[in-house]
Amino acid sequence: MDLNNHPCFNPDARHKTGRIHLPVAAKCNVQCNFCNRKYDCVNESRPGVSTAVLKPEQAEKYLGTILKQVPNIAVVGIAGPGDPFANAPETMETLERIHAAYPDKLLCLSSNGLYLSEYIPRLAELNVSHVTITVNAVDPKIGAEIYEWVYYEKKQYTGVEGAKILLERQTESIKLLKQYGITVKINTVVIPRVNEFHIYEISEYVAKLGADVQNCIPLIPVDGTPFAVLEEPNPSSMRSVRAKASVHIKQMSHCARCRADAVGLLGQQNSEQTSYALQYAKIQPTFALKPYVAVASSDGVSINKHLGEVDSLWIYGKKNGKTELIEKRPIINKEGEGWKAMADTIHDCEALLVLGVGRIPFDFLKKKGVYVEAVDGLVSEAVNALFEGKPIPASLLKIAGKCDVGGSCGGNPSGGGCQ
Repeated sequence: MDLNNHPCFNPDARHKTGRIHLPVAAKCNVQCNFCNRKYDCVNESRPGVSTAVLKPEQAEKYLGTILKQVPNIAVVGIAGPGDPFANAPETMETLERIHAAYPDKLLCLSSNGLYLSEYIPRLAELNVSHVTITVNAVDPKIGAEIYEWVYYEKKQYTGVEGAKILLERQTESIKLLKQYGITVKINTVVIPRVNEFHIYEISEYVAKLGADVQNCIPLIPVDGTPFAVLEEPNPSSMRSVRAKASVHIKQMSHCARCRADAVGLLGQQNSEQTSYALQYAKIQPTFALKPYVAVASSDGVSINKHLGEVDSLWIYGKKNGKTELIEKRPIINKEGEGWKAMADTIHDCEALLVLGVGRIPFDFLKKKGVYVEAVDGLVSEAVNALFEGKPIPASLLKIAGKCDVGGSCGGNPSGGGCQ
């Protein structure tokens, strides 16, 4: 493992090795006055933005897909769209999975540092080699202008008190990271009229703690935030800021201000192919908690029944690496329950395959966490594809949520079909 292959920490590597950010951390425990996190904003290249948020098992499969498309990925990171340790279970499970499956990849994280320290020993065991902490103030009075609130130990803090807690936790984290031999980068957002003349003090402070490099990032004014009225610092002022800070700590000047789902070389836009892979990973069943697939069929050979026509479903699972029929399960529809009976019947099924399904049951089952797909083809072909983590062949797919049967459908106990 070559630590010099990290394109964010080594400018010489940025033209030859790429990175991928796995967006598994949705929540944040600090609200910054420059941040407005949007998950579905594909045209914005800034931190806090992601096309989708994945579960750890989805992230692992997604990474496998991307490595086939972009083979020069050297670094796998988690950088949001929230904070990794406001989502600690998801973050740690993702790191465990990636470390086990791809031990040759560099692992890194970007955090505000509020809850980082307690996880550092395990991060070191997982060979997380680089960690970025965003430090925007070392004077709590200035921090109070930057942070709307800090949520710590089940309590929300504001003003100087919140900024002081955050700084204490960041200080502890930087010290501990260096004790474990982990490279530390400090991200600092340069905010006109707020902290632009405070950067020198920040660089001096973090350098004394042992941080390796600082990345001064010009503010991106974002609509819907208190700092939207400010202007982005120009290149000349940023050169001046970095020059003064460089007296204390090495400066990074090639930051691409990456999205939380960035893929490829620094500065490259995510391709349509990688964006599709991310969206596909989000909707694909994982079978992590629910191991079965339910099928609307008359014979177990073809997917040939509309959802409203069935009184039982064929349930398939995987045993010893092979797809097998588990049972043919009746639907016990109690009066007044509507589609709840269907959901209860397939409570242990990750996916449901039908010939046709109307919008009402489609939306209802989707909210219940069931992946519903309209398919016209062989049971074996579609079910095997799902269990193997592959897409169902496009030639078999119909429009889910659009039922062709209409009013004659018996799917709604009150009559009128499932439109």
